[in-house]
Amino acid sequence: MTIGVLALVGVTPERVAALTAAGYAVREGKQYANRTDAVRAAAETVRAVLTNGRGGLSGDEMALLLQLEIVCAVGAGYEAVDLATARRRGIVVAHCPDANAPAVADSALMLLLAATRHLLQADRFVRAGGWQEQWRLGNIGRRIAQRAVRGFDMEIGYHNRAAVAGSPYRYFASLIELATWADCLVAAAPGGAGTRHLVNADVLAALGPKGYLVNVGRGTVVDTQALIDALRAKRIAGAGLDVLEGEPSVPPILPELLQCDNVVVTPHVAGRAPESRTAATALILANLNAHFAGKPLPSPVSSTA
Repeated sequence: MTIGVLALVGVTPERVAALTAAGYAVREGKQYANRTDAVRAAAETVRAVLTNGRGGLSGDEMALLLQLEIVCAVGAGYEAVDLATARRRGIVVAHCPDANAPAVADSALMLLLAATRHLLQADRFVRAGGWQEQWRLGNIGRRIAQRAVRGFDMEIGYHNRAAVAGSPYRYFASLIELATWADCLVAAAPGGAGTRHLVNADVLAALGPKGYLVNVGRGTVVDTQALIDALRAKRIAGAGLDVLEGEPSVPPILPELLQCDNVVVTPHVAGRAPESRTAATALILANLNAHFAGKPLPSPVSSTA
């Protein structure tokens, strides 16, 4: 007997094939006029839901899914899943915290280099007929490039809710302190109310006119209007962004942001490397299989989250 799965996020043909081969009947939400219709149609048959951090699954939606047993976020984030309702209903929640981590880390460095080495400006310069002798690279970009010994031989500091035991890196108790110290500030924080606008005008001021911001976490972590103001006024040197406030649709603030010539933007694709999708599919299957076999989940969302 197949187990019904409702996918409220896009699923690749390869992922559908893998789930089907493992005994799951995938119902794709995109086949319906809207999300509510998809949930209502699945009310009596679906025992598992695939979602993501931004879309999540609300308590009202869970109430419609009478047979629901497990919610699986296909990425690391799960901020829009109603965990309190899930716990009350006995619905388990899993996510895929490590599947795309290598690809996101690669993209963070790509954005960092693109911003600090003025990649877009250089590309436009060449397309306009310019070449090496007329091009001038900023001092910070040059210094960062020269430090590419043993990878990117940089001194690392970090801010978190608490210091990580055993970490070899320098811990800063506040984000302002970290930004003041750093040349490049990389945000990889999850979304949700607790991280909204963590990177605000004060943090950007602390980062300073020679500092660069990279965001590969959630768009809501950065106050985008404050960032635009800082980029325009050259209060920071530049930014590389893979996420923006206003997703998953095209962010309304994007045209204003793109007027700044010191920002590089990618459309939330940092974690979409083929190997990441394969790893996520394997972890989704591992969680579903474990749950329906009565075994512990490989990557459950913490009960204290």
